[in-house]
Amino acid sequence: MNIQFLGGAHEVGRSAILVNDSLLLDYGMLTGNPPQFPVGDVNPDAVVVSHGHLDHVGVLPSLLSGDDRPPIHWTPPTRELALLLARDTLKLHGGSYDCPFTEADLKRLRQVSVPHGYRETFEAAGHEVTFFDAGHIPGSAHVLVDDGETKLLYTADFHTGNQQLLSGTTARPDADIVICESTYSDVEHGDRKEVEARFAESVKTTLWEGGTVVVPAFAIGRTQEMLLVCEAHDIDCYVDGMGKEVTRMLHRNAEFVRDGDALKRAISNARFVTGKNGQRKRIARKNTVIVTTSGMLSGGPAMTYIPAIRTNPVNKITMTGYQVEGTPGRELLDSGRGEIDGRVMPVSAQVESYDFSAHADRNGLLDFLDSYRDSTVLVNHGDRCEAFAEELREEDFDASAPELGESYVDTH
Repeated sequence: MNIQFLGGAHEVGRSAILVNDSLLLDYGMLTGNPPQFPVGDVNPDAVVVSHGHLDHVGVLPSLLSGDDRPPIHWTPPTRELALLLARDTLKLHGGSYDCPFTEADLKRLRQVSVPHGYRETFEAAGHEVTFFDAGHIPGSAHVLVDDGETKLLYTADFHTGNQQLLSGTTARPDADIVICESTYSDVEHGDRKEVEARFAESVKTTLWEGGTVVVPAFAIGRTQEMLLVCEAHDIDCYVDGMGKEVTRMLHRNAEFVRDGDALKRAISNARFVTGKNGQRKRIARKNTVIVTTSGMLSGGPAMTYIPAIRTNPVNKITMTGYQVEGTPGRELLDSGRGEIDGRVMPVSAQVESYDFSAHADRNGLLDFLDSYRDSTVLVNHGDRCEAFAEELREEDFDASAPELGESYVDTH
């Protein structure tokens, strides 16, 4: 088996792995200015997609700009999320370098879509492929690839702990080679129930004091998690941004969440914002909770809510996800100031951060890999891939961290 790393090696972003020159696993982008795309020219016979995040699906439509139409295999939620993200990229960046595909490419994406459920083995580019629930976001999958000689497990992004939205992964299929993510290989998450309890207590305190709480949250997964947390702790809330559409989609695909009835209750508990006729500014003056995009304050309805609540020290902004360096969210956490819509604003409202990560932490990664001590482990999707591979070697794993563009050839 020949495995080529076209992206996601020693980085978080533009995940893309080519197997035996024919089967492509993921095809994402690394957001930035300018964004970065997978390296090399690729012309796969089939594409298999692990989950619907921009760094794994961001440039999929560009594969269809030529004469070839490789089938794209994914779970139903991943299909919906990929189409949603592609439409958003076209709306924001269509016609520029930041968007390497067209509306026509997006239409073709729908035509070549082949959906699959978990544990349903299918054929793709001459390989047997099976999806297993990865516990990261709804529809996310570990991908097991069998070429008849070697079994490759591509973990993609995964979580071993339970969330309100999803149960942690329990799948450990036999594999000769494991490509393992390492996003939080040097981090230990706090106890999830304790994090939820601290968040709920903080929010309720602010509401009791008469304040407004803005909860910036990623549209995919995190928004729905926060709606479930609010419902579980009897906190009324509004929901705004792209997360509204994702929430409705997951309601239609409830078999891919931990508890469809709980999600239904959370949706009933939340009021969906239309944004019409100055509604957001009126809501910002209320004694309430607003779950909204963007999770890093780089756009979305948060651009209305944050300026509206920033001057009152009773109000609160609760960050619920990792804030990448250089983003307004990170600047706000570090300095108490935030660049909102091009203006740097001092923020008197309280700013807090909670770890609601949907990735396995160091203990989760090691627990997962303990089932693969006799396998070859290739570390990717992290900013300390080589360090984690070295730590695994010290624990007697056969582990390495391939470079961008490098190929691993299995000689067993």
